[in-house]
Amino acid sequence: MSATAEGLPPTTPEPTPTDAPAPEPAPAATPAPETAATAIPAPVPPAAYTPTARTVPTRSRERASYDRELVHSILDEAYVCHLGFVRDGAPVVLPTLFGRVGERLYVHGSTGSRPLRATGDGTKAPGLPVCLTVTHVDGLVLARSAFHHSLNYRSVVVHGTAHRVTDPEELRIALDALVDHVVPGRSADSRPANAKELAATAVIRLDLDEVSAKVRTGGPNDDPEDLALPHWAGVVPVRGGYGAPVPADDLDPSVALPGYLAAL
Repeated sequence: MSATAEGLPPTTPEPTPTDAPAPEPAPAATPAPETAATAIPAPVPPAAYTPTARTVPTRSRERASYDRELVHSILDEAYVCHLGFVRDGAPVVLPTLFGRVGERLYVHGSTGSRPLRATGDGTKAPGLPVCLTVTHVDGLVLARSAFHHSLNYRSVVVHGTAHRVTDPEELRIALDALVDHVVPGRSADSRPANAKELAATAVIRLDLDEVSAKVRTGGPNDDPEDLALPHWAGVVPVRGGYGAPVPADDLDPSVALPGYLAAL
């Protein structure tokens, strides 16, 4: 706002002497690129999730972990999750596909399924309280006593409220993540869902907030008095693997095996 507008008399600048050279104007400052001036770094999530009453196990607490990278690695290696919820007063657990994008899980389902309908329209509905789990079996632990037989495993448990994905862009990202979770790179090498297919497909999201991992490694924990028993004890490793891809009977022979499949 000018001085005149504030009710003060305007200031008259002093004249420049005629025998003195006028000062050269200062060079205009070069504005920084807009991206550099306006870019806001994304917040870095903490290295671990915060334990809650629901994520602290009552048994074998020493096996629990809240390490973010560990949780992500266990989730990303799994193909199927189990989604638990309450329906008509009774517990229900469903196996289904899922995918992770950052700190959010996307779960696939049909628009006609009852749990998907219970999550609402993604805006005003309160959502559906759920518990999602994944588990990997890494070894069979054989002890000298039947009581101490066990498994080596890695598992993740997620508690939260699931909501229906309705935003078209988020839905596209979620569907690509679901496909790429099974085979990375596959979403770019297949036809996207058309309008009819999208109308028949529902996706719910679940934020990674209340999360814990649990891991068992090592051999059997036999009692000292059982160590001399004549029974084999140890671990039988369980390893997964892929066979050679088998082309569809009607595949055009000219279609080569994609590199992302050859690399599995």
